[in-house]
Amino acid sequence: MRKVEPLVWKDNKLTLIDQRRIPHEENFLSFDTVEGVHSAIKDMVVRGAPLIGFTALFGMVVAVNTAKEFTFEELQKQGDYLKTARPTAVNLAYEVDRALELCAIEIKEGRIETLKNTLEKFAMAQMEKLHHDNLQMAKFAFEDLKERYGDKKLNLMTLCNTGFLACGPMGTALGVIEYAFQQGQVNHVYASETRPYLQGGRLTAYELTVSGIPHSVTVEGAFSYLLKNKLVDAIFIGADRIVENGDTANKVGSSTLAIVAKHYGVPFYTVAPTSTFDLNSKTGDDIEIEMRPEEEVLEAVGKRICPMESRALNPSFDVTDHRLLTGIVCEKGLIKDITPENVVKTVRP
Repeated sequence: MRKVEPLVWKDNKLTLIDQRRIPHEENFLSFDTVEGVHSAIKDMVVRGAPLIGFTALFGMVVAVNTAKEFTFEELQKQGDYLKTARPTAVNLAYEVDRALELCAIEIKEGRIETLKNTLEKFAMAQMEKLHHDNLQMAKFAFEDLKERYGDKKLNLMTLCNTGFLACGPMGTALGVIEYAFQQGQVNHVYASETRPYLQGGRLTAYELTVSGIPHSVTVEGAFSYLLKNKLVDAIFIGADRIVENGDTANKVGSSTLAIVAKHYGVPFYTVAPTSTFDLNSKTGDDIEIEMRPEEEVLEAVGKRICPMESRALNPSFDVTDHRLLTGIVCEKGLIKDITPENVVKTVRP
């Protein structure tokens, strides 16, 4: 199998692989309106915090390209609209705000004619930077694994999807696993299927197959079995928001896995770029949790699996207490003593 580009910007159109249809079909959808980009994020054509951020950046390029009025107020209105697509992933608002800051400068300086090209180049540069940063994160995490295990071949575990489909360039948590595999130190990977949207079973397994990495897909209910029987040496997950004290919002089930890992003494790492940090929020209690449609739980593969009278509760994320984490890895380093002071010092040195 070959790696695909999950995001392509060409001829004033944003083309995204429809991640809802992987692994059975590689279907690409193109968007040239802000409304279309908004729906792609909201309806999970695209997902993964970094790639959502890049999609929003190009959404702002679309906003400039289609603007009826070249005013900052008009572009801010479009940016605010994009932010409503998914409220928990901090990268979405982060990248929209950075685009708006750039727009404000260019408009103030009277460079309206070149604004689209400037914003387009900025978006492309951020994707290149993320590849470099994610490689640096992988190296930081791998160094810690080497200190713990030496040259031992490792069995690693991950939850949800944090590879190139989530990031565009090299992945975050899955990027660590791929890097360790390239260094010859991965024996096997366990990918949690990640209900109800099955990002692990559909997307992570797809990426591991593309990379030739031996793996097994497991249900979330198997967490305790795997860790109690010492089948996992370390766990790496991504994040959608990390606050000042290190509490981490990630795909629902992450906190459960962290609790089980703590009980059995299995190292548990969060891997995310500094753009995922929200230092304006003090603790995980400040994080808004997105509630997804009930149908994602009540249906499977388009068919109803629950009684028609049943309702569903479908939080898309949960918050992992920082005290359960072995470390937080970002491109600026590995935070092992997780305190607000150390988080801030690392993210904003």
